[in-house]
Amino acid sequence: MGSGPAAGTVRARYLVYFQYVGTDFNGVAAVRGAQRAVGVQNYLEEAAERLKSVVPVKFVISSRTDAGVHALSNAAHLDVQRRSGQPPFSPEVLTQALNTHLKHPAIRVLQAFRVHSDFHARYAATSRTYLYRLATGCPRPDQLSVFERNRCWALRADYLDVAAMQEAAQHLLGTHDFSAFQSAGSPSTSSVRTLRRASVSPDPASPFVLPQESRRLRFWTLEFESQSFLYRQVQSVLRPPWGWGWGLGHCGNLTLGSQVRRMTAILVAVGLRTLTPTEVKVILESRDPLGRHQTRVAPAHGLFLKSVLYEGLRDLARNPSYAQQENQGPEGRETPGQPEDLRWETSDPKAGGLE
Repeated sequence: MGSGPAAGTVRARYLVYFQYVGTDFNGVAAVRGAQRAVGVQNYLEEAAERLKSVVPVKFVISSRTDAGVHALSNAAHLDVQRRSGQPPFSPEVLTQALNTHLKHPAIRVLQAFRVHSDFHARYAATSRTYLYRLATGCPRPDQLSVFERNRCWALRADYLDVAAMQEAAQHLLGTHDFSAFQSAGSPSTSSVRTLRRASVSPDPASPFVLPQESRRLRFWTLEFESQSFLYRQVQSVLRPPWGWGWGLGHCGNLTLGSQVRRMTAILVAVGLRTLTPTEVKVILESRDPLGRHQTRVAPAHGLFLKSVLYEGLRDLARNPSYAQQENQGPEGRETPGQPEDLRWETSDPKAGGLE
């Protein structure tokens, strides 16, 4: 997508928010070749074929998620290059067209925005937030509602020491080398992360659990938000207003999802009193992904990417003239698709709609 548009054509770049239930997918990234496994991206790009772009549409995913992981709101950018004389699609038309042609019911496009041609969905994100759902009081898998299966980690225990979990989570806050929570052999070039927030809180009773069961089952949410260390480094090389880098929340690079799951497993061990909060600090400082406690990994199906934040969208909303050149046709005439009412936080599906 680095080459310019063909003569006489109009290329528009869009930021698209989308959500999915990850149960049926081999992660969000496209799976190429003749393999049976398929990613969310495969379906998005198949739907985009119906846009009849001069150049095939490719989605550049903001936050990669593993097989079985869900997303309340992920993001991607894409370029649509229309033939001469055809104006760019408005964001509303693009959203409707993609949803109309999506062939999997577990994927939904939430909203789209026109953005500058230099915008990058991964590198421009300032933070990402993940949440992990737990259920306690479930000795057997068949005691969990079918509507909650593959949506949370069902624990046999009736009790979690939440105060100890919160104390342990405090050791993870700030900028650290999180190598201890990274899978051995990870291709990541840096394991330094800045964790802004880590919380453990009770969830309201699930609407999918019968009253007689709700007395036994309790639901909990672990939520993590952080900023990528690379965010500050990229800031100096990308030109404004999209020079804010990329973030993590438990946010970050290709291995982020498994890092969240490892952190969750360690905090659950603290809640079950098989580890102490002080031991979490020792594990973090060890930087050893092969330690005996670091082999704990929470199941993928309890993890949700909650939101991806783009601080630059607020700047674009305040300075629409910056993107207006992107909304000009080949002869300088204004064409549809100017960004309006840009919402920079995507955690609310009604508002705009979470590696």
